Amino acid sequence: MALLIILITYFTTTQSCQTPDDFVAATSPGHIMIGGLFAIHEKVLSLGVCPRRPEIQQCVGFEISNFLQTLAMIHSIEMINNSTLLSGVKLGYEIYDTCTDVTVAMAATLRFLSKLNCSTEIMEFNCDYSYYMPKVKAVVGAGYSEITMAVSRMLNLLLMPQVSYESTAEILSDKIRFPSFLRTVPSDFYQTKAMAHLIQNSGWNWIGIIATDDDYGRLALNTFAIQTMANNVCIAFKEVLPAFLSDNTIEVRINQTLEKIIAEAQVNVIVVFLRQFHVFSLFSKAIERNINKIWIASDNWSTATKITTIPNVKRIGKVVGFTFRRGNMSSFHSFLQNLHMFPGDNNKPLNEYAALLSACAYAKDSDLSQCISNHSQGTLADKADKDIKSNFSLRNDFLWDYTEPGLVHSIQLAMFALGYAIRDLCQARDCQNPSAFQPWELLDVLKNVTFTDGGNSFHFDAHGDMNTGYDVVLWKEINGHMTVTKMAQYDLKNDVFIIPDQETKNEFWNLKQIQSKCSKECSPGQMKKTTRSQHICCYECVNCPENHYSNQTDMDHCLLCHNETHWAPVRSTMCFEKEVEYLNWNDSLAILLLALSLLGIVFVLAIGIIFTRNLSTPVVKSSGGLTVCYVILLCHFLNFASTAFFVGEPQDFTCKTRQTLFGVSFTLCISCILMKSLKILLAFSFDPKLQNFLKCLYKPIPIIFTCTGIQVVICTLWLIFAAPAVEENVSLPRVIILECEEGSILAFGTMLGYIAILAFICFIFAFKGRKLPENYNEAKFITFGMLIYFIAWITFIPIYATTFGKYLPAVEIIVILISNYGILCCTFFPKCYVILCKQETNTKSAFLKMIYSYSTHSADSLTMSHASLASTSIGITRTNPSSAGKPAAWQNSMELQAQSFAYICKENTPGLSKTLQRKRISSI
Repeated sequence: MALLIILITYFTTTQSCQTPDDFVAATSPGHIMIGGLFAIHEKVLSLGVCPRRPEIQQCVGFEISNFLQTLAMIHSIEMINNSTLLSGVKLGYEIYDTCTDVTVAMAATLRFLSKLNCSTEIMEFNCDYSYYMPKVKAVVGAGYSEITMAVSRMLNLLLMPQVSYESTAEILSDKIRFPSFLRTVPSDFYQTKAMAHLIQNSGWNWIGIIATDDDYGRLALNTFAIQTMANNVCIAFKEVLPAFLSDNTIEVRINQTLEKIIAEAQVNVIVVFLRQFHVFSLFSKAIERNINKIWIASDNWSTATKITTIPNVKRIGKVVGFTFRRGNMSSFHSFLQNLHMFPGDNNKPLNEYAALLSACAYAKDSDLSQCISNHSQGTLADKADKDIKSNFSLRNDFLWDYTEPGLVHSIQLAMFALGYAIRDLCQARDCQNPSAFQPWELLDVLKNVTFTDGGNSFHFDAHGDMNTGYDVVLWKEINGHMTVTKMAQYDLKNDVFIIPDQETKNEFWNLKQIQSKCSKECSPGQMKKTTRSQHICCYECVNCPENHYSNQTDMDHCLLCHNETHWAPVRSTMCFEKEVEYLNWNDSLAILLLALSLLGIVFVLAIGIIFTRNLSTPVVKSSGGLTVCYVILLCHFLNFASTAFFVGEPQDFTCKTRQTLFGVSFTLCISCILMKSLKILLAFSFDPKLQNFLKCLYKPIPIIFTCTGIQVVICTLWLIFAAPAVEENVSLPRVIILECEEGSILAFGTMLGYIAILAFICFIFAFKGRKLPENYNEAKFITFGMLIYFIAWITFIPIYATTFGKYLPAVEIIVILISNYGILCCTFFPKCYVILCKQETNTKSAFLKMIYSYSTHSADSLTMSHASLASTSIGITRTNPSSAGKPAAWQNSMELQAQSFAYICKENTPGLSKTLQRKRISSI
């Protein structure tokens, strides 16, 4: 701002200065004057010392591409003047060369702001410029964003429209700071977004950036960094070069940049936000060092012929660039073809070009650009020799080769926008009068103007940008020459690349084959593990753990199989459905257990047949009779049959049936055995009072119904309030166990506990009668059966609690089989052995003999245990000599044992008593 005040003061206080002819590049009169700012020369001549006087320095380094931009503006104005767009109103122009220098551009801007119809080039200092009438109504330019920003701040003073054809810095979209600025190109926000999108789609995530140390470079760098971060792309290095060639350190910085590129060997993609002369120097040195990379070109230089014609430029690698959309170039091509006929009296760049062309008249076409660049470093006379015109006409295609279609189209759009805005503004005004309107009035109309060109409609958005989109170009060597070819279009609105044909798709695919990554790509089934905290792109690849997967490359984390019915192995790319498992019918263990159950059923049927055929034998009668035996055998049958409900796919019916069936049937079995144990205890008791009490307590049918009924009530309540049901157990990593959930562990435990209580009582009763005669003794076998039951179910509890999986039902089947076989074998197998193998002992006489023998032995034992009765002798030797000297206790014991065994064996108790009584009387 201080520089602006100094310049304004300088121009307002000094009445004499350089004449316009010494400063202006090209001019043409008209009713309405349009200003133009172009960097026709690449730098200001540096004398090695700081200037001592505030004067405009000499410019050197003729830029052909920028000279063509000047011609594009002139051509566009000529097209408008020759059309009916502005009837009777002629546009004039005043174009200045900025020499790529901010100070020169600001000096030219002061000329634009000088007062209309003033004899001297001065700008008045006013507090209000609403009615101030400058000689220029609008300005086209400048090209570089840094120069544009400086110029825009000066033009804001009058709100003079400034339409740029190339400045893309995102900050220029800020209408608070740059209210009078508009442009016919997208901002760098979209360009950097497109670049980041391209880089991500190509699979690159480790890149370098080179930018200029000015507003354009720094802003582009910051915007691009934000875009890359959003696309998970990391910047390996950022190199900044001096913005102006006049900086003496530029060569050193370029060498340092190349050293950085060489050092970062993993970086194969470099984004370049530089001016053309920077890229020219960078590539020239990169070729010398055999650096081969992929270069992402900004719109500044992506189509620059000056760079594509560098010798051996193909050795630098591939160049993919973004450029502005091109329009119809046929009219401009014709203009260049006839350029030698265009008057150059007021066009210094045209005359300089003609002079340079004359100086390089004998250079080959391939060396013409270099020849012009070398000669333009000094000064040439404005007048050309007599052969200039002829050389000009012979070399007219040379300019066409250096034309950048996107920039030419942008300049045309800028002029057409101004032309249509002036037309709309002048409908009610006489615009042949230069004072017809102020610049700020034109700005209001320009912001809302809409026009068509080539069938496309154009307008400025709320930020003053004209989002025309981008063309993606690729440098290809064709016939030995580097050619810029269009590869795709970038749609700003939808953020997509539009690829026209299969050949272009193949070119995109070829780009993807080149790797530019900090770390090796993680394949599907792996995830990234960051190793450097400052870069998310530097990582190690680790396998996804179980039940996690990744289905894309370079995923940040593995995805969890959310559905519990799915699983994934280590390093999986997808989730798989868990296999549903249960104890199947064709499982080998299930077949074995079912075979054992079937064998048990065969045993039950065989025992039933044996007992039926030997119904009247003492062994069968001593077992409680056929009815009780049938009931017990039926319970064993149901227990064996219940194991089938534990096999196969669980259903609600089978889940509810299997436990209930086992519980009730096993309880009924134990109840019957309990009744038999109580009867044995009754027979074994020698205490008359206890025996009478047990006889009163012994009620077989009520005992069986009561004991079984309690279990029925337990199971019924279980089924009503917490019935077992089918459940999918998904706790295992790879399978789903289809199992029966017991519903209530308390109910399940109560059912088993109740059976255990009955079994324990049965065990106590049976244990008391374990010394009965061997062939007819059930008590000790019942004791063994109950012990087997207890061992099986005590073992079952911890195993069942710690076992899971499809074999959990098998555990319960095994316990049921063990306990069932134990009781069956201990209860019936000894009797079957007697029935089948010792038939001589299974007779009534043998049975009675066994009774008397056991009674005698028991009485003797009883006598010896009562020493006080040893001296008392009863003479009974007359009938039974062996009983001589036996006490009365012996006689009582014998009779009581006989009666008890008769009771147990269901013999005719009265008859047997009479026999015993007769023998006892005869003995007496």
